[in-house]
Amino acid sequence: MTTSTYATLLPLATASTSGPVAQADRLQNLDMLRGVALLGILLMNIPGFALAERAFDGFRHDPHSANFWTYAVITIFFEGKMRALFSMLFGAGVVLFTLRKEQAGRPVAGLFYRRMGWLVLFGLLQAHLLLWMGDILYFYGIGGMLAFLFRKLPARYLALGVPLVAIIGFVSDTLFFQHIRATRFAYKAAQEVQHQRQPLSAAQQQAIANWQDMEKEFLPNQAEIAAHTRQMKSGYHEVAQRVRHESWLGESKYLVFTIPDVLALMLLGIALFKWGFFTGQWSQSQYLRTAAWGYGLGLPLVLWSFYLSYQRGVGVAAQVAFLESHTVVWSGLIYPAQRIALVLAHASVLLFLYRAGVGQGLMRRLAAVGQMAFTNYIMHTVFCTLIFFGYGLNYYAELQYYQLYFVVLAIWVVQLVVSPLWLKYFLFGPLEWLWRSLTYWQVQPMRRTNTEAGPVPGLVAA
Repeated sequence: MTTSTYATLLPLATASTSGPVAQADRLQNLDMLRGVALLGILLMNIPGFALAERAFDGFRHDPHSANFWTYAVITIFFEGKMRALFSMLFGAGVVLFTLRKEQAGRPVAGLFYRRMGWLVLFGLLQAHLLLWMGDILYFYGIGGMLAFLFRKLPARYLALGVPLVAIIGFVSDTLFFQHIRATRFAYKAAQEVQHQRQPLSAAQQQAIANWQDMEKEFLPNQAEIAAHTRQMKSGYHEVAQRVRHESWLGESKYLVFTIPDVLALMLLGIALFKWGFFTGQWSQSQYLRTAAWGYGLGLPLVLWSFYLSYQRGVGVAAQVAFLESHTVVWSGLIYPAQRIALVLAHASVLLFLYRAGVGQGLMRRLAAVGQMAFTNYIMHTVFCTLIFFGYGLNYYAELQYYQLYFVVLAIWVVQLVVSPLWLKYFLFGPLEWLWRSLTYWQVQPMRRTNTEAGPVPGLVAA
C-alpha cells in the first residue's frame, strides 16, 4: 500500500506536517484500544511488583482457592493479549507518526530514530531508577527502530512476521530447553560420580556449577526466595541491587528472545492499520465475524493449554521431572496461535462496540487513558513500587494474589478519572509533552487554549 493510498485512512492534517499530530487528527478508536491495552497490562504486571518468586506454586493446583480462579481468568483472557495489542498499536503509531511528514516530502528518519532513542532511554530510567524489572519501553524503542525499516512493505508480507517469528521462537525455545536438559543430565552424571566417591574431573565440576547457576536463575529454592523477599522489603538501595541485575539480564543476555516477538507484533499492527482494521473502516459484520473466528479458535486452544499446564504440576520437583521426561515442549506452539486469535477477537468486539456507540462515556475515558499511555504506564510503576516495595508501604509478599486486583481496580479508577480531567486543560500528558519536546528539539505547547482546534480527547465524542 502506497503512502497516498493509506493516507485516506486519516483526516487531512490541520497542523504543520513537521510537527506533532494535532488534536483534531487523532484517531479516537486507536486511543480507546490503547487505553484498554494499557490498563490490561497492569493485570499481568502487578504480580511482578507484589509477589515473591514461585508464589503461584501455592495455588495453581488448588481449584478451591479464589487465587486459582483469578489466575485462570487472567491467564485465559488477558495474559499476553494486552501486551500484544499494545505492541500492535505501537506499530500503527509508527505509520501515524511518519505519514504526513512523508507526504510533505520532509525527512522523517532522523526525527523518528531520535524519538525511539529517547524511548530507549526512558525505558532504562524506568528499569534502573524507578526499579521496574518488567519495563517494555526499552524493547519498544529498539523494536520501533526495526519496524520503521519495514513499514512500507505490503500488508500481507508484514502479517507473515507473526507466524514466522512464532516458528523461529519455537525452535529457539526448544534449543534453549534442550540446552537446559543437557545441563541437567550432565549434573546428574557428575552427581553419580560423587556418590561413588570417585574424584571429579574439571568438566564434571563445571557441570555441577552450571546446573547450580541455572537453578539460582530459574528455580530458586526457599532459602533464596526468602533472601530475595527480604531484599525487596528493604530500602531503595537493596531493592535496586536486585531489580537492576534482573533488568540488565533482560536488556542484554535475553534481548534476542524478546525483540523478534515485539517486532512481529508491531509489523502486524502496521498491516492491520493498512487493512483498515484499526481505523474503523471495516463493517460491523466484519468485526463480528473476526470476533467469532477469534474466540472460536482461541478459547479452545487457550483452555487446552491451561489444562496441560495444570497437569504438569507445580514446584521445583515437578518442573525438573518434566524437564527430564520431555525433549520438546510441543504445547509451546499453542501460545502464539491462541494469543493472536484472542487479541483480534478482543479488539474486534471493542471496535464494534465503539462504532455502535455503546458505553460512550467509558469509551471516552479509555481514549483519554490511551492518549496519555506513556504517563499512565510510568504511573503504574510509581504507584506499585510505592505500595509494595520496602521503601514505600512495604506490602511486598503481604497480599493474596486475588487481592492484588483490588489494587489494580483502584489504579484504574484513578486513571480513568484523572486522564480526561487532565486533558480538559492540557494538550498532552506530562510525559507525552516531554517526549514530543525532546523529539522535535523544541518546547511544545502544553496548556489547552480556547482557540485549540479539535475535540477534547476523552471528554467529547470522537
